[in-house]
Amino acid sequence: MNAALIIDASYFLAAFLFIYGLKRMSSPVTARSGIVVAGWGMVIAVAASFLYTLDVEPEARPLLTTNITLAVIALALGLGWAWWSGKKVAMTAMPQMVALYNGMGGGAAAAIAAIELFGHKAHVGVGLGLAVLGGLIGSISLAGSLIAWGKLDGRIDKTLRLKGLQAINGTLLLVLVAIGAFVVYSHGAVSVGVLAAFFALALFYGVMMTMPIGGADMPVVISLYNAFTGLAVGFEGYVLNNPALMIAGMVVGSAGTLLTLLMAKAMNRSVSNVLFSNFGAAGDEGQGEISGSMKPVDAGDAGINMRYASKVIIAPGYGLAVAQAQHKLYEFVKLLQANDVDVKFAIHPVAGRMPGHMNVLLAEAGVPYDIIYDMEDINGEFKEADVAIVIGANDTVNPAARTNKSSPIYGMPILNVDQAKQVYVVKRGQGKGYSGVENELFFRDNTNMVYGDAQKVMVAMIQAVKSLEGGH
Repeated sequence: MNAALIIDASYFLAAFLFIYGLKRMSSPVTARSGIVVAGWGMVIAVAASFLYTLDVEPEARPLLTTNITLAVIALALGLGWAWWSGKKVAMTAMPQMVALYNGMGGGAAAAIAAIELFGHKAHVGVGLGLAVLGGLIGSISLAGSLIAWGKLDGRIDKTLRLKGLQAINGTLLLVLVAIGAFVVYSHGAVSVGVLAAFFALALFYGVMMTMPIGGADMPVVISLYNAFTGLAVGFEGYVLNNPALMIAGMVVGSAGTLLTLLMAKAMNRSVSNVLFSNFGAAGDEGQGEISGSMKPVDAGDAGINMRYASKVIIAPGYGLAVAQAQHKLYEFVKLLQANDVDVKFAIHPVAGRMPGHMNVLLAEAGVPYDIIYDMEDINGEFKEADVAIVIGANDTVNPAARTNKSSPIYGMPILNVDQAKQVYVVKRGQGKGYSGVENELFFRDNTNMVYGDAQKVMVAMIQAVKSLEGGH
């Protein structure tokens, strides 16, 4: 069996494992094994790439040895850093790690495009066009993902607001398209300066495109750049005539695009609105006065009330991740269940800072999948709940999205926690959510605020319930 046949067979197997792994990732029950399956696909694809060395001419072997050495060093560094950082990263930092990894994928695709274009290796025609397109998208994804990482990690605390910014960005994009078209029209025979300007402007555009986007929209942005990275990788796979890269890139690109659209729909906004609307710039101006007042209550009293409830629904948010309270929360849930309380979790599609953030958080604590429900599956049950407890969520539970047409978040689907008989909101203070909009839920007659760090609040609730049972 010759090397080419082994490589093709390996790429076919790798592509199958990518697709099968992605299918298993569609359910939280099988997601972990899906990641492992897709990981083995990547191992096979990388190993197969070394088989290209078997067909190299003898005179090229000295250069080949150098390239293999560099490849092995790069793999060792990448694997070592990924293993260390993956073990070390906290759940609260997972969104920015995902953003960073998205950026690295886009950067890799842009690097391939740069090598093909600067070295005049891309085939004239479709291959050259896809090399240019992959370089453009990959560069934007790299720069944009790094900005998203900086915003999520607290390293960038500015949101760029300039008059005429959209016109500036539109002009930049037109210039990039013009340069790319010129490169293709010239069959790649352009100066190094033109290509350097193309990549530099693409990186700058990625920065300018992401800087105006606020924290409320970061989950959608991360998903969008994931799609960008997949498309760029798929295009460069075509340029390199690599089936595994083509299939993996297209699968990631299509999955990322679908997820982006679903998340935008969950916020009742279009992707263009997310990217270009300067959402949150005006805060809650014009929303109108909110009647009522915030009514604080002791954590222990709230816990005892839930102990005697028949049905409790929990709506988690990013604050739960910040406090690392998921383990204590599940300990409290088990106490309630031991007292015949029906407990369920309600997950909003954009809760947290990345898609599936809350599902991963609860899975880490060992919460059974069968008591975790998506918004559309549980929203009708809130009116039957004795208690709804909101832990660290804000905009995703704001009734203004349903009732106040002057609110910036009007029309966004929300969890119907306000329909429960009693609502407890666990919150550090009286601050607003990502959108900068005041939450009407906090002022409702059936709502009480439990102020404090979520982990400390859960400990107080656990102790209060245990005290009713003599500490057992």
